[in-house]
Amino acid sequence: MSKEILNPAAGVKRPLGIYLHIPFCRQKCLYCDFLSAPARETVIERYVDALCAQIDREAAGYRDFCVRTVFIGGGTPSLLSTEQIRRIMELLCTHFKLEKDAEITMESNPGTLDYDRLCGYRRAGINRLSMGLQSAQDKELKALGRIHDYNTFLKNYEAARAAGFDNINVDLMSALPGQTLEGWLDTLRKVAELTPEHISAYSLIIEEGTPFYERYGEEKPGPWPPLPTEEEDRLMYERTEQLLKEYGYHRYEISNYAKPGRECLHNVGYWERTDYVGFGLGSASLVNDVRWKMTDNLSEFLRIFLEEDETDGKEEIWHLNGAEQMEEFMFLGLRLTQGISLRNFREQFKTGITDVYGTVLRRLEEEGLILFYEDGKRMKLTPKGVDLSNYVLAQFLLEE
Repeated sequence: MSKEILNPAAGVKRPLGIYLHIPFCRQKCLYCDFLSAPARETVIERYVDALCAQIDREAAGYRDFCVRTVFIGGGTPSLLSTEQIRRIMELLCTHFKLEKDAEITMESNPGTLDYDRLCGYRRAGINRLSMGLQSAQDKELKALGRIHDYNTFLKNYEAARAAGFDNINVDLMSALPGQTLEGWLDTLRKVAELTPEHISAYSLIIEEGTPFYERYGEEKPGPWPPLPTEEEDRLMYERTEQLLKEYGYHRYEISNYAKPGRECLHNVGYWERTDYVGFGLGSASLVNDVRWKMTDNLSEFLRIFLEEDETDGKEEIWHLNGAEQMEEFMFLGLRLTQGISLRNFREQFKTGITDVYGTVLRRLEEEGLILFYEDGKRMKLTPKGVDLSNYVLAQFLLEE
């Protein structure tokens, strides 16, 4: 409770995460299916106006919360000027109660940064920077359609340190076209030797609707560099934890590694089902066990919040029932290497976890996929369970 604020009138303020979506990028990467696209400066400025108008309109509904984390994602938020980021941050500070040491992250792309811009972001209140490197091999970066090379990343990283950022994440991606295990380990070593506080390491997923799907989807043959085999992909995954451990990083989630005390609090909030609200195009929210997303139609979003439309743009509103809440508790919590607390399950759902999942738990334990520890007070995936996590997590679906 040390991070929650006690208000004598309202009681203990509940923790809240805020996500802000910036749906713009300089160039669409070949693998990307995120809600993002290039746009003119005039469109970006109108979008910032609409985003601020949405915050103005909706913030009053969260007076009973205290903001623990803010995450500005995209797209490429570092396309925004320092003045635009400052404006957004000042509005958040005006309308919300931010904890004194709130984690405030902004995603960025190498090639869009320089020292002055980074200093401006830092002055605006950004205290955690996430840099989308993906690979330290220029050939792989070109194959992904990235706008930067490794040397550009190094210059931007050094500029971020000089600007005062002491909490930096670097995003990396494995199982890339033409990538070898040796190339992947070289990328990991180069980044680990820079000692960022956090490293996210994900495997490439070929998504429908992307240029990569046209090349690699449904195992289409072509003149492109081949994807690593399933066995090579798994070996890259296994060696990632081994190598990063040598550099002082611990894996606290299936794809995330951190120096001690430098875990991403915003993402941990997702996995622990802390309430969060999204602002901006296509953003998702979960508050009081109700999920919804904002419209992903840019013209509609601008009209709603710039022309004082009476609609709110919310779509796919879903009130989670008890079974769905339990499922999410298991799906998300087991992504963390510390797993879940049996006591927390009982406190949230007023029943024991074995009363709901007893048969499933016994079978998964016999198969060596989960284990109980701390005298049976906690449960987590075994290394084998992590490898087969999709199968394991599917076992916690409850029949209607």
